[in-house]
Order: sequence, then C-alpha cells, then structure tokens
Amino acid sequence: MSRRSVSAAPATERPQVDVFLVGTLFFDLVLAGLDAMPEAGAEVWARQRAVSPGGVANRAVAAARLGLHTGLAGQVGTDLFGDHLWQTLGEVDNLDLRWASRSPDVQTTLTVSVAHGGDRRFLSHGEPTWPGEAALDLARLPRARAAQVGLEAGVPEWAKHLRSEGTRLFGGVGWDPTGRWSTQVLDDLTHFDAFVLNTGEAMAYTRTDTPVAALRQLGERVAVVAITDGDHGALAVDGMTGEFVNVPAIPVRAVDPTGAGDAFFAAFLFGTLAEWPLRERLLFANLCAGQSVRGLGGAVSAPGWDDIAAWLESREQEAAAFSFLGPELARRRSNPRQQSSKKVS
Repeated sequence: MSRRSVSAAPATERPQVDVFLVGTLFFDLVLAGLDAMPEAGAEVWARQRAVSPGGVANRAVAAARLGLHTGLAGQVGTDLFGDHLWQTLGEVDNLDLRWASRSPDVQTTLTVSVAHGGDRRFLSHGEPTWPGEAALDLARLPRARAAQVGLEAGVPEWAKHLRSEGTRLFGGVGWDPTGRWSTQVLDDLTHFDAFVLNTGEAMAYTRTDTPVAALRQLGERVAVVAITDGDHGALAVDGMTGEFVNVPAIPVRAVDPTGAGDAFFAAFLFGTLAEWPLRERLLFANLCAGQSVRGLGGAVSAPGWDDIAAWLESREQEAAAFSFLGPELARRRSNPRQQSSKKVS
C-alpha cells in the first residue's frame, strides 16, 4: 500500500478503537479432568471439555470483556469450525470485527488443548491466517489508542503506520520452535512502548539465567517491560525511571492455564491506558490472569468486571491490595451496560 493511498482516507472515516489486534484465529477444543495422559495405543477419557475462540482471539476477548473497544483483524474459513468461531466472536460486546473476514479458501486453524498436571499440551492443525500486508489496507486501519504486535516476523508496516499517528505499540512474542531466539526481536523493540512476555521467552531472547536479569536488560531497550512468571507472580520495570515492581501470584485453584498470559496482557494494557502506576497495573494484570485459570479455555474464561467484583467481595483479606479498583468498579456499577457476561461460547 502506497503512502499516497494512506493519506487519501479522511480521518473521520476511520473508526476509533482502544486497542487493535492482528493475528491467527483458532478454534480451540479443550479437554481436562484426565487421570493420566494416554500411552501409545490407549484411550483416556476426559471429564471436562470446552470450546473456545483461541489464538489472537484470547487477547481480543479479554480486552473487550474489560470494556475496551477492541478491533480484531484475522481470517477464518467457511467450514464448521469457522461458522462457530465467527458466531461466537460476533456475540462478544465491545469486539469490532470489521477488519476480520471469512474465506472459503481458508481452513480454520484448529487446536486441541489437553490440560493435565497443572500445565497443558497442544495439538494444532492449519496455517497462520493473519492478514498479509496487502490485505491490511492502511487507509482502513482504525485510529487506535494501542495495538498489539507479535515480533516474531519483524515489525509490520501497519504497526509502524499506527505508531506514527500516536498509537502505543505493545509487543509480544511466542515460543520459538527453531530454538534460535533471534536477537532481531530485541533490536525491533525501538519501535515499541511496552513489551509483555513470559519468563521462558524473556530469558531465551536475552540469553540470561534469571527473570530479573532478563527484565533489566529488556528495560534498557523499551519504556515498559512486564514478565509473567507463573506461580511466582509477575515483575515489571519502567525503563525510563528504573522503577522495579514484583508482585506474587494470586492464590487460586487452577483448572486450565490456557489464556492466562492473554488475560494478563489485556489487563496490563487496560491499566496502561488508564495511566495507573506500574504496581497497580501489574497487580491488576496478575488478578485477571489468576481469574482466567479457574475455568477451561482461553477466551471463554477471560474475566469481566462482574467476575472481578465477585472475587474481591469473597476474598476480603486479598481484596485490600486492590482498593485502587474501587472507582472503576463503582463506575461500572453505575453503568450496567459496561458490565459483561462471562459466557462467550
């Protein structure tokens, strides 16, 4: 897309969103309640199952359920899985699908997730189906307060264009199956305002041995870095001021960790856009991540404000640390339309 065509579209024709996300949309089938993983040739029955949107939809639904107007770009097929995925996403409040599409030439990406022993295993089929540079018409991009960008394949032009307009870019990465952990990812951080990842990814990309060492190194490259550390909680640094924050995990009974990182990301982005202090952003992100693991599936377990309020009311001792949420919860109660149902499937 040429620069000329970008400038041809009046800003008034471009809708405003709080966050814009681009990526592959998955149909997730989640199984849990196994006594053991099956041996070769054996069959094991699961006592629980869930169907959920997955992939980039995890973060999109998590953000939408917190009340952020969320734009989502992705593609699904016209097959059975695509039908269910498209209908489900279309029923999520605050989720804008005008940049997403369906195609009979696409086979909807499928993942079977098995939750067992406090972790999960994935079996997936399909190919990445996020829009290519040609499919994402820069003239039709929304005016976004923030955007999430995966860094595995470099910084796309659409992200650079949005940042030139003032959009805050939040970087993320995934597991590198090649084991190379390219340092180009670190070089690309100059384009970003925040970077959110887990400890395994952080230590692999920085070639460090501890989350703290990885955080310090990343903080020299990007303004804000947040790292999730599973049962150990999360840590973050403000690269501009040097402020370091470490908060413990929320004690919950975990059913399925799928999507916990996505709920964390959405909540941390929410707090950043709200201009909360770093510690409060990290506490809120940890809280939402903790709530998400209480149910099966990623998107279907992302918490909304009604879920957060219910948990705080039932946990008086833990709730004291989240007193800063009082004004937000009061605002949500005064405007019931901003509350959201937990069911999205």
